[in-house]
Amino acid sequence: MNELSERQVKILNVIIRTYMKTGEPVGSRTISKESDLHLSSATIRNEMSDLEEMGYIVQPHTSAGRIPSDKGYRFYVDQLMLEKEHEVSEMKEFVIEKTEKMEQVLKTIAKLLAANTNYATVVSAPQTHRGKVKFIQLSTVDQDQVLATIMLDGNIVKNKIIRVSEELDQETMLKLNILLNGSLNGLTLEEINLVTIARLKEQAGIHSEVVGSVLDAVAEAVQEDEELEIYTSGATNIFRYPELSDSESARDLISAFEEKQELRNLFSGGDGEPGTGIQVYIGNESPIQRMKDCSVVTATYELGEGIHGTVGIVGPKRMDYRMVVDNLKTLKVQLDEIFNKKEEKT
Repeated sequence: MNELSERQVKILNVIIRTYMKTGEPVGSRTISKESDLHLSSATIRNEMSDLEEMGYIVQPHTSAGRIPSDKGYRFYVDQLMLEKEHEVSEMKEFVIEKTEKMEQVLKTIAKLLAANTNYATVVSAPQTHRGKVKFIQLSTVDQDQVLATIMLDGNIVKNKIIRVSEELDQETMLKLNILLNGSLNGLTLEEINLVTIARLKEQAGIHSEVVGSVLDAVAEAVQEDEELEIYTSGATNIFRYPELSDSESARDLISAFEEKQELRNLFSGGDGEPGTGIQVYIGNESPIQRMKDCSVVTATYELGEGIHGTVGIVGPKRMDYRMVVDNLKTLKVQLDEIFNKKEEKT
């Protein structure tokens, strides 16, 4: 690749892309129109002659334009793979940064709310509900295993190990990454139908088994009911209130904070579906029986379509509802802005 100048690379790319689209030999006038080089036709013809001498293009007929040679196609594919590899690296770095920042933000929120309200707080990490596939990256673990990193809407990341029957070289992995992302990006699980699957496997050729395993991993990533990530703070604040500080009530509340499955019921409104906006549960209205002596106020924040997280404040029934609701309303707006701004950068 180093033997070509930047200008020659641009001309060669125009020839290849145009020929792939039209199937017709490409002349200097077309290159002049399709590129931003602002060169004369004579200069372009000279560069084309040099490219022909180097074996990147050929002239099928006298006085006709040029078409790519096998060497030209190889240059184009190698260059494309390098670009995609760079995109993949940037995306992986963004995902890591995004995940770490999100965790830090949610932990900080739990602590600040507990300090500001003098109540206990619980914050759930965002979960996917009918999320769309945003990005897929296959990486080699060893000769028998491939890591599939699947990013869904809201930058929710799931990792799956896939066993393979053959060792896949770097070029094959990049081609599979390009194929999978080009075909699946923006689709929900319901939209990945039998026609899409059949076309993908056909395009993958001898690697159709790998593609099938990746599709299974995507389905599992979207559907799986993994442990809900929850951050808590201020549980000891409940001892500030005499009606909650007796040994039995306190023990029940502390146990409730430690049981992730029970907190899941709180965040899903008790029926497994994400709630919306701000909800107030007083006493026995709480989906968690062990919080029957408390009031619980929750607010749902969104990262995108189908991506929800919840912030909850737990205190005595005589809690300052106005202050709690105001805090949650402000926080909900701030969270939506924080994560939506991050989302726009992708």
